[in-house]
Amino acid sequence: MVRISEDLVRKRAEHNNCELSTLEEVSLHQLDIERLEFLDKICRELKILYLQSNLISKIENVGRLKKLEYLNLALNNIEIIENLEGCESLQKLDLTVNFVGKLTSVKCLQANYHLREVYLTGNPCAQFNGYRQYVIVTLPQLKTLDGREIEKSERILAKQVYENITQDVIDQENKYQEKTEQKRKFDKENKENEKLRNEATQNVGAENNEKDDQSFWQEEVEYTPESRIEIHKHLEEQRKRREQTDKRGENTPKEIKYFASDGRPLNMNRGKLDFEFTEDEENNVFIFDLSCPKYLDTSLINVDLQTTYLRVNVKGKIMQLALPEEIMPDSSTAKRSQTTGHLVLSMPKLNAVVRPKSMKQSLVRPMPNQKKMSSSSSSNKLEVDPSVRKDMDFSNIVKETRKEVFTSYTSSKTQNEDFVDNADVPPLI
Repeated sequence: MVRISEDLVRKRAEHNNCELSTLEEVSLHQLDIERLEFLDKICRELKILYLQSNLISKIENVGRLKKLEYLNLALNNIEIIENLEGCESLQKLDLTVNFVGKLTSVKCLQANYHLREVYLTGNPCAQFNGYRQYVIVTLPQLKTLDGREIEKSERILAKQVYENITQDVIDQENKYQEKTEQKRKFDKENKENEKLRNEATQNVGAENNEKDDQSFWQEEVEYTPESRIEIHKHLEEQRKRREQTDKRGENTPKEIKYFASDGRPLNMNRGKLDFEFTEDEENNVFIFDLSCPKYLDTSLINVDLQTTYLRVNVKGKIMQLALPEEIMPDSSTAKRSQTTGHLVLSMPKLNAVVRPKSMKQSLVRPMPNQKKMSSSSSSNKLEVDPSVRKDMDFSNIVKETRKEVFTSYTSSKTQNEDFVDNADVPPLI
């Protein structure tokens, strides 16, 4: 049961900065409220009040709301219109789809001089013969009834038949009250059986609960305040069952499927850790780099290598990866970086492919007329004839240009009788 409290009204008064003394409009719909209370003490300035889609069975504690102009009580369990005389400013009253069976109770609205609109659609009294004529004459201040404007001619005709209609309306009220009393007696007799059934459903399994739910909704029941409350209680029980099953599901660990139905290992990363998987073709090795938390203790990391997959358990979070080729688990290594915390797995392939190593030295092709040099002669030096040294001035060799030195050298060579001009020897540049 939800009760109207100060905290509840403050939560619904966010548009007024959660202030209650100056609150003029508040919406308390669809909260399963069963009693109308507390508002006339803390919200004296209310002008608009929304209370539709609740379980309110009686109109009460609103007589002090002198400034109330619009009251919406649609889709509740109200059977009698009452306790609205103090709402002096009331202009609109909405009682759509309630259980008002006493049509003569509209007389309490005669004191509300500013009342202009009333909605009674969906109530048992709206099915009475002469319903509209009776309300029009009883409440002469109305301008619209059930969303339909009241014309002058309609009011005149209603006054003419009012005396005959009044007794007919009273008789229909009495018949309706007798039916409702019989139904309530029948419901009281069946209450004990319902309690036993509810206790039994609490101890049965989920399948029986589903069957009971189906039978509950398929059972034909007349629309009464009691049946509406039963539906509400049944929905509340269903909600509690779902919450209990959800809590049990959270506490029980879920089974993790590591393999498919055909035995193929599944890929998973429950810890959502970054990783990198590469292949070293030259060394025929797979390298797996997993970014583990830097300050995580290594004892919380468990590695399991198989021929077709790898599995790493990092603090209870599973990381599994299917390998493209079979590996040798016995020859694999696992290392962890002390600076970054990364886990590096080196896994050699089972069926290694032998590949030639790449040639880093460049091949040099020999010239066609080039002779092979002997290994003994590592270097050839050019020697100058001692007789030429006397004619050369080595003190000025740096000052002379390259061309002058070459001409002086060739002239001295031609003067030497031992000089032989060999075509195979390249010229000295």
